[in-house]
Amino acid sequence: MTDSKYFTTTKKGEIFELKAELNSDKKEKKKEAVKKVIASMTVGKDVSALFPDVVNCMQTDNLELKKLVYLYLMNYAKSQPDMAIMAVNTFVKDCEDPNPLIRALAVRTMGCIRVDKITEYLCEPLRKCLKDEDPYVRKTAAVCVAKLHDINAQLVEDQGFLDTLKDLISDSNPMVVANAVAALSEIAESHPSSNLLDLNPQSINKLLTALNECTEWGQIFILDCLANYTPKDDREAQSICERVTPRLSHANSAVVLSAVKVLMKFMEMLSKDLDYYGTLLKKLAPPLVTLLSAEPELQYVALRNINLIVQKRPEILKHEMKVFFVKYNDPIYVKLEKLDIMIRLASQANIAQVLAELKEYATEVDVDFVRKAVRAIGRCAIKVEQSAERCVSTLLDLIQTKVNYVVQEAIVVIKDIFRKYPNKYESVIATLCENLDSLDEPEARAAMIWIVGEYAERIDNADELLESFLEGFHDESTQVQLQLLTGIVKLFLKKPTETQELVQQVLSLATQDSDNPDLRDRGYIYWRLLSTDPVAAKEVVLAEKPLISEETDLIEPTLLDELICYIGTLASVYHKPPSAFVEGGRGVVHKSLPPRTASSESAESPETAPAGAPPGEQPDVIPAQGDLLGDLLNLDLGPPVSGPPLTTSSVQMGAVDLLGGGLDSLIGGTNFVAPPTAAVPASLGAPIGSGLSDLFDLTSGVGTLSGSYVAPKAVWLPAMKAKGLEISGTFTRQVGSISMDLQLTNKALQVMTDFAIQFNRNSFGLAPAAPLQVHAPLSPNQTVEISLPLSTVGSVMKMEPLNNLQVAVKNNIDVFYFSTLYPLHILFVEDGKMDRQMFLATWKDIPNENEAQFQIRDCPLNAEAVSSKLQSSNIFTVAKRNVEGQDMLYQSLKLTNGIWVLAELRIQPGNPSCMLSLKCRAPEVSQHVYQAYETILKN
Repeated sequence: MTDSKYFTTTKKGEIFELKAELNSDKKEKKKEAVKKVIASMTVGKDVSALFPDVVNCMQTDNLELKKLVYLYLMNYAKSQPDMAIMAVNTFVKDCEDPNPLIRALAVRTMGCIRVDKITEYLCEPLRKCLKDEDPYVRKTAAVCVAKLHDINAQLVEDQGFLDTLKDLISDSNPMVVANAVAALSEIAESHPSSNLLDLNPQSINKLLTALNECTEWGQIFILDCLANYTPKDDREAQSICERVTPRLSHANSAVVLSAVKVLMKFMEMLSKDLDYYGTLLKKLAPPLVTLLSAEPELQYVALRNINLIVQKRPEILKHEMKVFFVKYNDPIYVKLEKLDIMIRLASQANIAQVLAELKEYATEVDVDFVRKAVRAIGRCAIKVEQSAERCVSTLLDLIQTKVNYVVQEAIVVIKDIFRKYPNKYESVIATLCENLDSLDEPEARAAMIWIVGEYAERIDNADELLESFLEGFHDESTQVQLQLLTGIVKLFLKKPTETQELVQQVLSLATQDSDNPDLRDRGYIYWRLLSTDPVAAKEVVLAEKPLISEETDLIEPTLLDELICYIGTLASVYHKPPSAFVEGGRGVVHKSLPPRTASSESAESPETAPAGAPPGEQPDVIPAQGDLLGDLLNLDLGPPVSGPPLTTSSVQMGAVDLLGGGLDSLIGGTNFVAPPTAAVPASLGAPIGSGLSDLFDLTSGVGTLSGSYVAPKAVWLPAMKAKGLEISGTFTRQVGSISMDLQLTNKALQVMTDFAIQFNRNSFGLAPAAPLQVHAPLSPNQTVEISLPLSTVGSVMKMEPLNNLQVAVKNNIDVFYFSTLYPLHILFVEDGKMDRQMFLATWKDIPNENEAQFQIRDCPLNAEAVSSKLQSSNIFTVAKRNVEGQDMLYQSLKLTNGIWVLAELRIQPGNPSCMLSLKCRAPEVSQHVYQAYETILKN
């Protein structure tokens, strides 16, 4: 009979019966009873009342019974810690049992019981088991160290278990080595600063030897550990690659991906001229292709990883296009991923094949997939110039099908093709205009409006077409409204005489009848431009547009390098670094690929395209961080210019004029009606420097602020906790001196006198520089404001968190204690601007693992405004440059204790989020510096 019978009983009074059976003399009856107890526990019944009776059954030689009792113990030890202590002696005894299975079982169970009282008793048995003669016991004990470290890290360090664990890496048994590596990696992840896995060529050699004989999970642990090692030169990298390559033919896909990760990382150090490099590329393709014959879920994970690999090194799979063709029974998530990779691998050699395939997909029944297929045809046209002609005719064929969603997607991608190849395919506009009435999706409508506005001079009835959209202006989505506004202004600048009414109508709809701030602002700017200087308006609105790059959806190179280090993990499926989705971010280390060694650099000049694509094909994306810093030296090293650089004269002239005339000054005889005064702030026409007029001050950033940012006062000590004394305060820094601005309020019924203040030791030595002076007694309901000067020469003790300040305030009634967090920017000193050469040398000198990256959201300021705002709080911009439309600010600051922090701030115009990278020799400061940036920029 099977064990299912134990789950079927639901009798009342069962606990008493079980109690009697557990204390029976017959072994079989005991075993049956324990099985019933475990069954009840499994279905969620509370059988904790039987704890002492079950523990008594531990004294047995029967391995099956022992396992059951240990299972019960693990479950209930937490809720009954005092009872669990009773079992300790049996554990200790079992750890010396002649049977290695029982010894391992005992140490495994003790590691799973997360009760502090028991942990102390575990140390001796664990020490013995780590040195046990049986490898099964040693491998179990190695994992137990990691579990124990999670419960009580200090205890593990004090008992010297970490050193024993390091010794196990040299063990003769490969499974013990694998478990020791797994345990050390686990511990190292929660303590990134500790250098536990101190890998050197000797220990790497031992790991590689064990690799061949491990179980598959053991191999994964060892490969992941190898991936964290940086070889000293390309010869060592090649030797490791040679020994890891056989893992590519393993049956387990996780082992294959871990091996691919190691090879992708170490290939970075090999010169492309080596014969071995070419061999390795050839060896990497078959295992990746094999992964695609697994079940769909595994295929998806493999495809997400292949997507990263193809972006880094497209040459690996350039001949394998056919395996990414979609099968009719693939799930949609696999289809979309394959489609993406097909585009990435598309080249002149295979484009005909790809286009034929995509055209086929566009007639499928799955709407989502068809949309993506049509988009893919457009991406091919942009990527492979020679195919553009063929792509456009394919898209026109699809438009002729008159299938609504196909037509809409085709129009969206044709807009991008026009942007990439101006004056080439405009003959198709007539066909597009025929389908105007069928468009109902915002993106397609916006694309069509853009095409009509951009090519208004070639479309006879452009004004009628745009007017048809204007009829339901308020029902359109924001995207369409903005595009319509710009489109009609373009039309007006190209055909001013015929479209004055139309432009007046759209400006009035956008500014007076709309409650969307983006739309209103754009409307006012156009209105002001048109009414003040139509020439400037023409130069702004009809300016040359930059060509769109080959692939706008490439992952940014520094992020791609980091994700390559996470192949085979969740990060490679999400395409996000772990810090973006691991809660709390504790223990998340930023990884990066190893630098190319000297011998491989000689083969490849630094100016060549990044590894992975032939020089002519590499898409333009933002260069990696390293390149940017190298180029800092090429910046002009003269004194920094205080204002922003001047633009071309005509536009500059227009910008100045904008501020000169009010809204009613009309130029060039266009009978234009000024926007109603009610809708425009009165001060718009005011002279420069007055409040809101700076909204239109196109020549300057944001006015400079004096003094660093001061947070509003917060209540630090509420009256109910301090016998009627309420203390509010904030911290300020002005001209080099720090002060604590306090507000004391007496909410008691008696007078308060004899005030004094004292600080506990803190991380930066903050201390009062003068006594707390309250000159007159504080009467009931009276408030007094005091500024207490602070110095940074007090006693220092590292606090948790770092900016915690514990304060004691005394008066005639009592002594009161409170703690508060001070903002770190009050400690940024005035001489924190580093010389540019010094900045570059220091950045390179600080190790990469000390770099922390953060995202600052909702910060819509431009680079000038950001730089000026930060400078007022002593964060100095050392250098600034623009790369691919992104503004990069390189900044330095210095804390009162002499610690320098270097920063790189990436600002994408139009994107309200910016990326902040911080490097510092004391990385624990970074989080607080990031908070300071956020506070300053958002206030």
